[in-house]
Amino acid sequence: MTRRTLTLLGIETSCDETAAAVVRRHDEGDGAFRGDILSNVVFSQIREHAPYGGVVPEIAARAHVEHLDGLIARALDDAKLGWEDLDGIAATAGPGLIGGVIVGLMTAKGIAFARNLPLVAVNHLEGHALTARLTNRVAFPYLLLLVSGGHSQLLVVEGVGAYRRLGTTVDDAVGEAFDKVAKMLRLGFPGGPAVEKVAREGDAARFALPRPLMGRPGCDFSFSGLKTAVRQLAEAQGDLDGRTRADIAAAFQQAVADVLADRASHAMRMAAPSMPLKARRLVVAGGVASNLALRERLETTASAEGYELVVPPARLCTDNGAMIAWAGAERFALGLTDPLDTGPRARWPLDAGTRTDAA
Repeated sequence: MTRRTLTLLGIETSCDETAAAVVRRHDEGDGAFRGDILSNVVFSQIREHAPYGGVVPEIAARAHVEHLDGLIARALDDAKLGWEDLDGIAATAGPGLIGGVIVGLMTAKGIAFARNLPLVAVNHLEGHALTARLTNRVAFPYLLLLVSGGHSQLLVVEGVGAYRRLGTTVDDAVGEAFDKVAKMLRLGFPGGPAVEKVAREGDAARFALPRPLMGRPGCDFSFSGLKTAVRQLAEAQGDLDGRTRADIAAAFQQAVADVLADRASHAMRMAAPSMPLKARRLVVAGGVASNLALRERLETTASAEGYELVVPPARLCTDNGAMIAWAGAERFALGLTDPLDTGPRARWPLDAGTRTDAA
């Protein structure tokens, strides 16, 4: 099934952002395509979760219930479209906080049933994985470094629904490590931006921190030991002044950058035989991709390995509805839709369960 133009509403509620967007995918023939974001509305729940220093699942789900209908109406209004202008509804069906996933998926099912529109149940990670095709028209295959609060993975993206994992975290995700370090240093929530901001003023060379798995074969990550080292270092300093906090934050961020660069370098060499020589690309996606210091380090590493670094705009690295609408449009363009009895999934590996016979 091939359609020239597809317009989809996308709904994202997997964690603490409530989001809705309208995206249009144009098939220009001979494999060429173009994507347009007609609207992209995000309600951030930072204020609701900040007092707890992290996301509280029950609070997140309740906020999704309270705000999602209004955000959908606004997304359609911003796009200057009505229900009759949509070709389908895409919604995150997992992985994520199950309460939030249920809110978004059930809302999408209700709309699909009431408006007689096809449903596309999207893997949240596939939304991140395909965003670079929306923003940069990246062709398959490409190497993906997915770094977020819940995931740290290196995969070869061979096509829609076709992912080959090269490495993953053996314990904690890098985004979780940023959040926990921010909490240890009392820098506030969300942790990633807080650590990045303070680290700009710090001296990364003042403190020595470990680089877990760095230099070892393979592409797996480990951040649990690094978190423990930061906690022990912070406790050893006693009362932390501003300078010490900044220096610890800088040392931690530098350690993460070194590890990501090392693991990505291994993955680029592993993936190179399956990549066109003049079109090797490393795509970085997920919330941690917003960190400018990490981007700069990865750009240097990618260039040294003969790869082009591609990072979507920061607003599309964090969770948003446009990435879900786009992933839905990519799947719908291949004739892939889902029945209304599709269930939510708290866990859903990107390299298992997204490939279908039609893909």
